[in-house]
Amino acid sequence: MSINEADLTKNRANYAALTPVDFMRRSAEVYPDRLAVLHGGIRRSWSQTYRRASQLGHALRALGVGRGDVVTIMLANTPEMVESHVGVPVIGAVMNTLNTRLDAHSLTYMLDHAQPKVVLVDREFSRVMQEALLNARVRPIVIDIDDSEYDGAGELIGSQTYEALLAGAPDTPIIFEGDEWDAMSLNYTSGTTGEPKGVVYHHRGAYMNAVSNILEWDLPSHPVYLWTLPMFHCNGWCFPWTIAARAGVNVCLRRVSADGIFDAIANHGVTHYCGAPIVHSMLVNAADELKAQAMAKAAGRRVRGMVAGAAPSATLIEAMEALGITLTHVYGLTEVYGPCTICAPQAGWEDLPAPERAVYLARQGVRYHLQADADVVDPVTMQPVPRDGETIGEIVLRGNICMKGYLRNQEATDIAFAGGWFHTGDLGVRYPDGYIKIKDRSKDVIISGGENISSIEIEDVLYKHPAVFAVAVVAKPHPRWGETPCAFVELKPGVEVTVAELIKHCKEHLPGFKVPGAIEFGDLPKTSTGKIQKFELRKRSGAVSAIDV
Repeated sequence: MSINEADLTKNRANYAALTPVDFMRRSAEVYPDRLAVLHGGIRRSWSQTYRRASQLGHALRALGVGRGDVVTIMLANTPEMVESHVGVPVIGAVMNTLNTRLDAHSLTYMLDHAQPKVVLVDREFSRVMQEALLNARVRPIVIDIDDSEYDGAGELIGSQTYEALLAGAPDTPIIFEGDEWDAMSLNYTSGTTGEPKGVVYHHRGAYMNAVSNILEWDLPSHPVYLWTLPMFHCNGWCFPWTIAARAGVNVCLRRVSADGIFDAIANHGVTHYCGAPIVHSMLVNAADELKAQAMAKAAGRRVRGMVAGAAPSATLIEAMEALGITLTHVYGLTEVYGPCTICAPQAGWEDLPAPERAVYLARQGVRYHLQADADVVDPVTMQPVPRDGETIGEIVLRGNICMKGYLRNQEATDIAFAGGWFHTGDLGVRYPDGYIKIKDRSKDVIISGGENISSIEIEDVLYKHPAVFAVAVVAKPHPRWGETPCAFVELKPGVEVTVAELIKHCKEHLPGFKVPGAIEFGDLPKTSTGKIQKFELRKRSGAVSAIDV
């Protein structure tokens, strides 16, 4: 006898939408007095943090924010950012965290594209945000965050402060009443092929990735997590919700520095942190006395770092292990909520010498627990490439840990999801053991200090200079940042310009981290059809002298 599905209906007793905002509510109920947030002199428990997040939700409702409305957030890694990751999406609104390093022009585009009803802005970023808002068509309500740990310049530009907003709001719990497929956050790509694209996350995907973070790292109850990774980046790889699920401690770090990280390890008992390779290199290259004192206090406590953006080198792995920090290598993109594959360690790897172990650990690995699939396929036939570690194909992903799509860009969404996979644009191979490794980046993205930089964007700026005839930008290896933009410039006949003049021109049109770290003049290698051969320039980039920008 078959089961009659008509008699087995979904109802409130047997179904609830999957959403990561519930994790904080549970921690507040089960561990109300445990420390949740540590920031300078601020110490808040999970019950206090959840109360403030609830107040934020009620206050936003009172401002007219409802389901599907966007709240743009321009904050450092502060307690308000932790609270926003629950207070905004719990009422069905969409949180839009912005890169605090962007210039006003980029921010104006994102504001007009996102169309927020409310903007939360830290005083440190008020000047650039004010300029962006003046040039934008949208007119949101602006709320100021005046962080006590910030002692620099910056005006209050909003209608009221965050604390005043919360003070007048009730603190009763809010239960998410939407659908798990509802949009919960909006994150912008680096704009590698034109204007940045708005990546829309759903509650289900954020829930899945937050839980997968726990599974991949074997994250115990009550970890002490240091915020070196910006929470604006892919919603902190979903770790605001991961740490809430484990009732851990959010150690907020407004500015990333070796002193700040080692101080947190020594004095706050940090057990976990995430970051780009530059963060780990910063620790390795810190003063010996600083390292020794901090790690002596951490003796017997395992400190684990997660790295993404580039494969860890044998030298880095060995140096980090000597410090007492174990690295975990992950891979992902904005479109998949941050990391979605992991180089899961296998038995026996730990016994290998560091150089041999690095060969394995440099791979991008295997799919996250709750990601349905990851593969390397022929981009034409969409068939998996042989698992020989040599045949190159495109890395593709699918499952719950994939975006809803690109906001107001159906064409780009259709291209990204062609053939039932999300196309990463990264080229890689697959080994006999199933592990994936990137071999090249088809979009020519430069990853500098964990930030994605579009070569096309820099080229467009240089083309605006009257002396430039042709230009190509590629990545140049950099000992600190991993990569830095290297510009090869062909000048117009009879025209002269200096490197300093071009750098000045770039600084007038680009954020500082996108300004080329090296420029070389000369004829560019081209095909018979006039296409610039970037692969030839990549071979030459290492020999180009770096400049101080």
